[in-house]
Amino acid sequence: MSKVQLPEASQPTSQIKLIFRNVSVNYLVTGTELLIGLFMLPFNVAHLGQSAYGLWVLVASITVYFSMLDIGYGVAQVRFTAHYRAKNDIAALNEIASTMFCVFTVVGLFTYLLAVVLAFNLEEFFRLTPLQAATGRNVLLLVSAYVALGFPFSVFGGIVNGFQRMYVNGVVALVTAIVVAIVNVAVLMAGYGLVELVAATTVVRIGSYFAYALNAYRVFPELRIRLRSFRWIRLKEVTGFSIFILLIDLANKLNYSTDTIVIGIFIGTTGVAVWAVAQRLIEIVQRITDQLNSALFPVVVDSSTIQHLDRLQKILLQGTRLSLAMVIPMATGLTLLSRPLVMSWVGPNFAGSVPLIHILSIAVALRVGNATSSMVLKGSGRHRLLAGSNITMAASNLVLSVLLVRRYGLVGVAVGTLIPLVVISLFVVFPAACRVVKIKRLDIFRKSVWPAAWPAIVMTGFLLITRNVFPTDLPWLFLQAAIAVTIYDTIFLAFAISPTERRWYFAKVREILNLQSHDESATGVQVRP
Repeated sequence: MSKVQLPEASQPTSQIKLIFRNVSVNYLVTGTELLIGLFMLPFNVAHLGQSAYGLWVLVASITVYFSMLDIGYGVAQVRFTAHYRAKNDIAALNEIASTMFCVFTVVGLFTYLLAVVLAFNLEEFFRLTPLQAATGRNVLLLVSAYVALGFPFSVFGGIVNGFQRMYVNGVVALVTAIVVAIVNVAVLMAGYGLVELVAATTVVRIGSYFAYALNAYRVFPELRIRLRSFRWIRLKEVTGFSIFILLIDLANKLNYSTDTIVIGIFIGTTGVAVWAVAQRLIEIVQRITDQLNSALFPVVVDSSTIQHLDRLQKILLQGTRLSLAMVIPMATGLTLLSRPLVMSWVGPNFAGSVPLIHILSIAVALRVGNATSSMVLKGSGRHRLLAGSNITMAASNLVLSVLLVRRYGLVGVAVGTLIPLVVISLFVVFPAACRVVKIKRLDIFRKSVWPAAWPAIVMTGFLLITRNVFPTDLPWLFLQAAIAVTIYDTIFLAFAISPTERRWYFAKVREILNLQSHDESATGVQVRP
């Protein structure tokens, strides 16, 4: 059979460099979005009002569930794109992309029809006045248009991610975030309301889809999406994996978004706004610290395809350690500085978010610290176990939140989130990942968990000693947190890991910074047409 050379844009480069590019660009985008978010939340609350902002958050939380309508095909496409790229099969790649585009087009149409039905019945589900229901209806229809179009366009993102070139979409995400923020400010400063704001920002976000499509053709110029390339056998192949990803996604939506729905039902939009402040800060911590694991998924698939057990062991050991080393100092700092941070950021009306931050900080530390274990299970074919575990955790979260919110309010919802996460993470997912890569749990604790955990003791001491020394303005709080994190990082690198490991880290940094890449001058990969 004849062979063709993989286009230059999709030729393999050093894997450590790909991971670095993907993670570093993700951090750049994430950092920009988070800085914008820190400014936009109080700005939007001030111009829209607490109730209107809570309505916006509530309606947006509904559309989060729409992503489940992809039936797990989005992640599955990334998995099979990485799989067939490892096998050098262009025909299979195009058949997968074409099949998914057709399926997602139908899903997008169904999504918008569902949104229309929900939009005209909002007052049946939530405590809304007639005016709030009318505003929420318009907001839901606008946001749903963006979500519905995102289904077919997600095929292009799947190509980019499967080729481990997530960084090329980073530029688009960065520009989009900045433009959306500018439009947001301009609309509200001009005196317009929530509906006009959502309409303007939605137009910008939809425009970004076309830039993502161009990136897919740049990464894989041989990409051809055609109706005649639809294959039922490809759909069956992808569905065998995606159905379990759907269950995992369903569980994640229940864990991340159901709390908002429960609060909206039992407390109202004001409670949603208080919860949103705590949730936004926790999301900041998670987004900053979890970029590594999202970049590792196609690497795990690639390693499993060619059966590199030693590489999977290193991924679990190093991924867990680095994830914990990133999330522990941030979660610790957020917990200890939460009260002055909330008071300076959004004011005393949101003081109720402080105890929520304390509880959810523990949850995010467990979630991020265990993310590499989840990634190993998902990428190495243990998705069934992961799906069952996540569904159990999500159902438990929902039941406990409904039971506890009646007596303990917002704190009860937070506790209902934390308890199932602790049980499933520590006693199901983590042990299963250790079995997959054939590593003892004690070894992971000794080599990954403990080295990342104990430097936080010194950091905590610093924050407790200096909590009455620094002013409580936001710039001073950020300075105090930065010093505390620097103390943690110094202790981690100097004392928590061995000299051999420290030299290994620095060697990888030098490899990344080396501009002369021998990998990129390789002859290229041969691919079956």
